[in-house]
Amino acid sequence: MLFDLRPKERREDIFDREKEFKKLEKSIEDYSMTLLLGIRRVGKSSLLKAYLSENPGILIDCRELYGERGHITRNDLIRKLQERGNLLQKLLSKFKVSFDLKFLKIEPKEVSLLDIFESLNEVGKKMGKFVLAFDEAQYLRFYGSRGGRDLLALFAYAYDNLENLKIVLTGSEVGLLHDFLGISDYESPLYGRIAGEVYVEPFDSHLSKEFLKAGFREVNLNVEDEIIEKAVEMLDGIPGWLVLFGVVYMKEKDYEKAMKRTFEIARGLILGELKELEKRSRRYLEILRGIALGYNRWSLIRDYLSVKGIPTPEPRLYELLSNLKKMGWIKEVEGKYMLSDPLVKVALSERKTL
Repeated sequence: MLFDLRPKERREDIFDREKEFKKLEKSIEDYSMTLLLGIRRVGKSSLLKAYLSENPGILIDCRELYGERGHITRNDLIRKLQERGNLLQKLLSKFKVSFDLKFLKIEPKEVSLLDIFESLNEVGKKMGKFVLAFDEAQYLRFYGSRGGRDLLALFAYAYDNLENLKIVLTGSEVGLLHDFLGISDYESPLYGRIAGEVYVEPFDSHLSKEFLKAGFREVNLNVEDEIIEKAVEMLDGIPGWLVLFGVVYMKEKDYEKAMKRTFEIARGLILGELKELEKRSRRYLEILRGIALGYNRWSLIRDYLSVKGIPTPEPRLYELLSNLKKMGWIKEVEGKYMLSDPLVKVALSERKTL
């Protein structure tokens, strides 16, 4: 069902992503490591889960690991791998394969990540390949005391030696994920390794309209083209927001009420993300506010910050803008900065909340 707020888990439930699905399949086949990239709520997790429903593998949500403590420990990661490993036993029975995963029966402090990776590689020998996927993998930079370098060294070992283990990393903060992996940084353990990259883009206007029409057809709801066009104009082509609008409209049967409720829910979700961003720097929020108000060039943003009482040295402003692009909050088009997600403007509209 298209209008389901949960990530999709079957290929047939994903709208018009067959090209991306095939690219993901080929990348995993051709490369030891694959990066699945795109902004928030564009459908990366759905694509990956659908792939894993047809192929042997397990998925670790790095945001969940990070959220438990504000960092990721070795034992936390091993416990999560063991939890997924227990589900894996059921998955193996689906493929009619039996395998003794010894790491499931050992206390986390007694087992190493290398042992787990090698065990999963052995499974891959029987299955043809095995996929170990990390969702929102940029959070792995909070692993351990060395900024995740221990994991990068393990990924490099797997890349070089475990040919049946395929690693997939998704990232909505694309630049941060690239920086973390450091494939082109000679100081990184992954330096020189080539990873496949699959980008998931927002829908264009035409596909957005077709998506909404298809979703409403599924639930036998006749919706005027004018309403669909207005919804797409407000929400752009981000599938997560289009799904949310579709779900709400099914209940309200009224455009104004449905869009108002969509904004309320979206705003709550985005505010949580903005508060996390604010912990890194208050200036990030002010820059986003400035761009939302139309201060969309470098000099205008600089002047806006000065008027707000937070003058920012030029090198620092360049750094902040670069980081916001890496994190997927903004994009630069012909020298102008734009919000990547139009509903961020809605979330920033009431200053008292942040």
